[in-house]
Amino acid sequence: MAERILYLLLFQIHDAIIANKKITMQRKFNLFLIIVAALGVHENLFSQTITIKDELTQLPINKVVITAQLPKPTIRLWATLTNANGEADITTIANEDSIYLRHAAYGTQGFSMTEIKKNKFIISLHLKSLLLDEVVFSANKVGERKKEVPYSLTVVKSKDINFSNPQTSADMLMNTGGVFIQKSQMGGGSPVLRGFEANRVLIVIDGIRMNNAIYRAGHLQDVITIDPNILDRTEILFGPSSVIYGSDALGGTMNFYTRRPILNSDTGLLANSNAMVRTSTANNELTAHFDLNFGSKKFASLTSVTRSDFGDLKMGSKGNPYQGDFGWCKYYVKQIDGIDSVIINQNPLIQHGTGYSQIDIMQKFLYAQNSKLTHLFNFQISSSSNIPRYDRLALIGSTGLPTYAEWNYGPQKRNLAAYTLNYKNTSGIYDEINLTLSRQAIEQSRITRKLNNTNRLHQIESVGVYAINTDFRKNFSTGHELRYGIEFTYNDVNSKANSTNSSTNIATPAATRYPDGGSSMINSGIYISHSWEISQRLILTDGIRLSYISLKSNWADTSIFHLPFSEAENANVAPSGSVGIVYIPCNQFRLYMNGSTGFRAPNVDDMGKIVDSSPGLLIVPNTNLKPEIAIGGEAGLDWTFSEGAKIDFAAFYTQLTNAIVTKPFQYNGADSVLYDNTMSQVLAQQNIDEAFLYGFTTGITANFNDHFSAQGTATYTYGRYKDVLNDKLIPMDHIPPVFGQVGLGYNTKGFELEFFTRFNGWKHLVDYSPSGEDNLNQATPYGMPSWLTLNMRTELHINKYVGINFAVENIMDLNYRHFASGMNAAGRNFIIALRGNF
Repeated sequence: MAERILYLLLFQIHDAIIANKKITMQRKFNLFLIIVAALGVHENLFSQTITIKDELTQLPINKVVITAQLPKPTIRLWATLTNANGEADITTIANEDSIYLRHAAYGTQGFSMTEIKKNKFIISLHLKSLLLDEVVFSANKVGERKKEVPYSLTVVKSKDINFSNPQTSADMLMNTGGVFIQKSQMGGGSPVLRGFEANRVLIVIDGIRMNNAIYRAGHLQDVITIDPNILDRTEILFGPSSVIYGSDALGGTMNFYTRRPILNSDTGLLANSNAMVRTSTANNELTAHFDLNFGSKKFASLTSVTRSDFGDLKMGSKGNPYQGDFGWCKYYVKQIDGIDSVIINQNPLIQHGTGYSQIDIMQKFLYAQNSKLTHLFNFQISSSSNIPRYDRLALIGSTGLPTYAEWNYGPQKRNLAAYTLNYKNTSGIYDEINLTLSRQAIEQSRITRKLNNTNRLHQIESVGVYAINTDFRKNFSTGHELRYGIEFTYNDVNSKANSTNSSTNIATPAATRYPDGGSSMINSGIYISHSWEISQRLILTDGIRLSYISLKSNWADTSIFHLPFSEAENANVAPSGSVGIVYIPCNQFRLYMNGSTGFRAPNVDDMGKIVDSSPGLLIVPNTNLKPEIAIGGEAGLDWTFSEGAKIDFAAFYTQLTNAIVTKPFQYNGADSVLYDNTMSQVLAQQNIDEAFLYGFTTGITANFNDHFSAQGTATYTYGRYKDVLNDKLIPMDHIPPVFGQVGLGYNTKGFELEFFTRFNGWKHLVDYSPSGEDNLNQATPYGMPSWLTLNMRTELHINKYVGINFAVENIMDLNYRHFASGMNAAGRNFIIALRGNF
């Protein structure tokens, strides 16, 4: 109204000036300039900007949709989005009675204009923990409402990561309560999804698969090369997902999405940064992180650097009666004047040989060519120091002394360079296309030397991965949506080894871990996925994929191991399919079911590896492997039975045919050979006729009011494979005991607090796999005892710029170990972090 009055007044003055002949032309011109200036600044005089912030952190919320219904007779809706500063101009709807704010993480909330004016046009939104309507991306590589996806899926947002303060991405996954983590050393963390681990689960970073040709069946630590401090979100998709992602996605897929550079919706340059420093007492951690974003309307840059240093880990002092001094570090080896000396550990709770350091760097550039076309350049570097493998350093030989003087993973390096083109087109055979070209360079090594032995073995693996992914999306007005795409990945593997005399520094050739003549692997596929919204309450999803995988390995030097061949090849065509249905009888209830097939093709690690999986056990190559095929099903429900309480439950079953497991084998007619001066039983990866596993996962979330909440989750898995020769069932490896966590939280403006317990059930000896991957030699005589820890964490936002995190983990200082792990977990651990946002 005021705006209209100003317009009328200014134009009436204008007409009067023009009609008045007594005013000179120069004065008329000057007055006219004043009127133009008034009209130009009226927007600043009467425009109204609203600012949207997070209630807890008081940080601005980007991309909040603001809508209002305009007065009748018009029925069109007015809408706008908040910018990176959480601001939006609502001048057009300033006279409305109320407005509505919508965001994927905060739900839809309405506010009266009277309330908005009372709060001086600053609105704080409360983060919703019960959002069936949030958008997820990992199920079909496109944005979908979570409630329409027929799979179990866990979302971890950047806010959750900051609050839980994980040292690594493996710890971040464990903090969800739904992912089991195995650790052979502190610089590790091998995720287990529904009884599958290592090369049977898929890791994806920014849409690019990390699994490569040397991902092994044992335990992996590659996930720690992902910096949790720069993650925007992580989505964990449980169950087979080979239709979309191809080989390896049997137990599930972990999709890590790093933050994206932010453009400025206004003119000028947008600049913001984040910084964090953290220390932890259990391993004397010191971590520092800094990231900086610059953005204009068309170009943005995001730079991130994280440096972490970890000392030796101290275990808890209060042991389970069944454990006694289990896991104590009584001795360690130190070289004095060139001679190995066994040192008595003055504090056996400190696990000598667990510390390491790591640096992670990321650089992204975003160029928005126009409203339909964007270009994203993504560069990532992760590099560590030597990472001691503690479980091997802690081995005590028959003499009562440590077996190894040195056992290190050499610096683990992961470099990624990728380009992604996104183009939106509302006509033609697609509405949106994502094209990604990527190159990864991975280097891993193993450095070992036995006690009082001068020969140091150094094995080095280098993998180059080149990939192209093209994904399309097409929506139809009839309720159908198509997603289809092609994928091509090429792996180039090189393996070297030498043995160096530590006294003379003379190096001689040694047995390589993988074929020394080089190996290559091609992984390609084409897929199509379809969703049909039959009605608002019934959604059908289906898909098919055809994959081709080929593998070739060459042995140049067979003098160390007299192999009966010098070249091996393997090629497979693998079809996959899936179908799922979601039924939503009301907004508070969701039922879903799915069935799928998946596969995992043999890789270089399966077919060409020569390695001691544990002392006295030697794995040798087997060229006659076939792909393992999975057929799985899942049924689940989500029930929001009150305003703030939800229960979810999912039961799953998977059957494997041609399951690849490690079993006794004969090498040149012998079932045992002398390797590294140890008589070792010969094993090899082999296809077992059949294996099966089943289980369930359940969770509950309850918001008692705006301040108090509770949440909990638990997972149970049972797995067996059939020993055809002996006609009996054998425990599958990697099957964790029942595990989960339960917590009680409190939050108010600027402060959040949570008390929680994390627990593992008992893993009895009869449930250990005989393959060696469960590390039975790292368990007590009774198996792995159950445990439960008490923990507390808080977050205090002093203002919108500075925040403090404080936590105490394992408050009771319990001495315990995760199943299949090679080291004891941290004892009582005090964590403090200081965060800044500018």
